Amino acid sequence: MTFLEKLRCLFTFGQGVALPLPKLDENVEPLVLFTQWFEDANKSGILLPESMSVSSCTKEGRPSSRMVLLKEFDDKGFVFYTNYGSRKSIELSENSHVALLFHWNVLQRQIRIEGTIERTSTEQSKQYFHSRDRGSQIGAHASKQSQKLKHDNELLQRVDYFNGKYSTGKVPLPEFWGGYRVVPTYIEFWQGRASRLHDRLCFEKKDGKWQHFKLHP
Repeated sequence: MTFLEKLRCLFTFGQGVALPLPKLDENVEPLVLFTQWFEDANKSGILLPESMSVSSCTKEGRPSSRMVLLKEFDDKGFVFYTNYGSRKSIELSENSHVALLFHWNVLQRQIRIEGTIERTSTEQSKQYFHSRDRGSQIGAHASKQSQKLKHDNELLQRVDYFNGKYSTGKVPLPEFWGGYRVVPTYIEFWQGRASRLHDRLCFEKKDGKWQHFKLHP
């Protein structure tokens, strides 16, 4: 984080506590509010405001969480990319229900998203994959994500191997790598308030339409 970004963070710390929630009409879409809050987080100077927790469950209902980066979002859902052989991918194949969490402490805000998972198209995954730096592309080929290392140098040896294999030309999209889209059915906007009297503005999708309501903190 640069010195200017640190100053911006300090200046905006706790700012969310004083910010009012918008008045909403009956047809409001939660994506509009998400976009505004995401832009606010970007402007605040927070490092990696696109960081989010992804929680998945096994078919037995055992949860696990990890941090990933949001790469795209629109009215269809929220997209991140990963290895399809990873632990989270295996769990998502067993149980399609998933939860996301954004936490922006500087603004005293968080957003909870619940929904179901679907894979992005190969073309969409390919387009994003080739926008990454070459080292990350090679790393995607080299990493057997979530599997045990046979020895300490195994990953570096695999990086060397794929650097040699793809020394010229484009690095191809691995068959085991791509995107997931979280299709939301519930979105909650949490706004910190003094005396812990926080605002919780919720959207729930029923019969294809969003309904909104508030919860006690």
